[in-house]
Amino acid sequence: MIAKIIYDMNPKVKTSIVFILDAALSVCAFYSSLALRYSDFHINAVPIAIFFQSCLLLTLIQVCCFWFMGFYKGIWRFASTPDLFRLIKGITIAVSLSFAGIFLLNRMVGIPRSTFIIDWLLLLTFLGGMRFTYRIWRDNFWYQYNEALQKVIIVGAGAGGSQLFRELRESRNLQMKVVAFVDDDPSKYHKILHGVSIMGKIADLPAIIQKTDATKIFIAIPSANGDQIQNIVESCKNTELEFKTLPSMSEIINGKSELSQLRNIEIEDLLGRKEVVLNDDSVQAMVANKVVLITGAGGSIGSEICNQLVKYKPERLILFEMTEFFLYELENNLRKKYPTLDIIPIIGDVRNKEKVHRVFAKYLPQVVLHAAAYKHVPIMEDNPAEAVKTNIFGTKVVAEAAVAHAVERFVLISTDKAVNPTNVMGATKRVAELVCQLVQQNQKTKFMTVRFGNVLGSSGSVIPLFKQQLKSGGPITITHPDIIRYFMSIPEACRLVLQAAALGRGGEIFVLDMGAPVKIVDLAKQMIRLAGLKLGTDIDIQYTGLRPGEKLYEELFVTNENTTTTEHPMVKMARPNSPNIDITTLLANLFKQIEGASETDVKLALKTLVPEYFPHGLSIDKDFQKNEKDEEQLH
Repeated sequence: MIAKIIYDMNPKVKTSIVFILDAALSVCAFYSSLALRYSDFHINAVPIAIFFQSCLLLTLIQVCCFWFMGFYKGIWRFASTPDLFRLIKGITIAVSLSFAGIFLLNRMVGIPRSTFIIDWLLLLTFLGGMRFTYRIWRDNFWYQYNEALQKVIIVGAGAGGSQLFRELRESRNLQMKVVAFVDDDPSKYHKILHGVSIMGKIADLPAIIQKTDATKIFIAIPSANGDQIQNIVESCKNTELEFKTLPSMSEIINGKSELSQLRNIEIEDLLGRKEVVLNDDSVQAMVANKVVLITGAGGSIGSEICNQLVKYKPERLILFEMTEFFLYELENNLRKKYPTLDIIPIIGDVRNKEKVHRVFAKYLPQVVLHAAAYKHVPIMEDNPAEAVKTNIFGTKVVAEAAVAHAVERFVLISTDKAVNPTNVMGATKRVAELVCQLVQQNQKTKFMTVRFGNVLGSSGSVIPLFKQQLKSGGPITITHPDIIRYFMSIPEACRLVLQAAALGRGGEIFVLDMGAPVKIVDLAKQMIRLAGLKLGTDIDIQYTGLRPGEKLYEELFVTNENTTTTEHPMVKMARPNSPNIDITTLLANLFKQIEGASETDVKLALKTLVPEYFPHGLSIDKDFQKNEKDEEQLH
């Protein structure tokens, strides 16, 4: 009861009580120093009048010093090393002034000089001991007083775990108590951190949870990769505990989060892999003091490329984007972060040949990153002509402008769906790759292609869809129980683009080592678990069947592509063989055929350029043979 009264006491009342206690301790210290000096606690050697006069003067001087030194401005429960130094400084000044004052008053009759040395030591002990004892008592009391505190286990007994513990302990409104630490470092087992036991390793979590009755698990390992977080979640899959984590090291370094800011574990954390580390020197040499143009700059990939490029100090950044809102948002964000950067926002369509050539002629870009494309598979199945116009002819327009205006490097953003495509989007991106190979021939401009899989969090990707379905109560829809995909983060994909641009010598296709593919149904189950829901009870999974053009799995290389390693450990390279087709003529024919053509005719025309393309739902052999006969009759 007394503890609660003190805890809830008005701050001004607390300050008054502390001031009175300091005055009392000042008297006690002076009396004790005399007693210790004379080895007689009756201090008969000092006249009683002299003692009281000296005591009154000394106490007055010392408490005034304490006040002006800011002893009563600090918060005791946060007392630390700087507070100790302030205490030492204040006590030293107070005792020195006391010495001078008493000497001037009565020439220190009966009061030895050594008394003040003892007084300094006792004051430091009394005042410092009282303050730090209060901090220890207050910290322990908070846990003892409120039995309703939620019990927390912190995974990670390093710097992150230590800082998180302090945040939880010192933030009364959080209503949480750390009951155990867990760490996979054997040297830390059964040791104590901040008075809390490090009870074992991650594999011991189920037993530790049962022993401590914990209700929350906080992962305090900023450097943790997807496998580590996965192990933690899997260890507790049969519990209903809430999981949170500290931000990743990249989020902390990039200023997106603070070390102590907890957030929910996202599926991206479980899929996270060792991040791609750029060869900064080569990227710097490519970008620094250069004019760089990005098409599709407002998209998920284009905007992240822009954010990464600015670190290498380009002379000018040209943002070429068709959607006004995306362009406005990107430009606004970049100008806030980099007010001195020369940014040129341009609304334009890559299919507009005259506009593209005017932009190239006016700004003379030296590096071009071509991210503009239609990428949504089901929509492109229903709009194949638009996919051809943007993904193929838009790429052709930009590539030819790059050659005409002596661009140094051109990077095409492609996809794993371009390999043995079964959909319009993949087939058009494959033709875009062929276009770059065609334009590359005997040109000074170096053309490179970057091929990667699904990007986490990009518009239209499966994870945002699942999150929306979870929020609305389900069901989660999956096309097929066996469908698998490769995944990477947007920053990871964009680092690959920059690295490929720096590595390429012209004509290569670069592919990131994307690790093992992920089964989509497993992805959905993990997201359900992280949302605190139970499959079959709170939410269901519904299989809808493969969509038009969708494959069960994606591939990374075409059969005739010769793959090799590069100087970057996570980047592979293919130097494709030239296809045995007349690309120029076929492209011209394709452009003529798509005007007013049916969806089937457009897909058949695409197959003339991509023989390995097998459109979904068409009896391709019969239709293709009929199309060839019609062309022969026309000739």
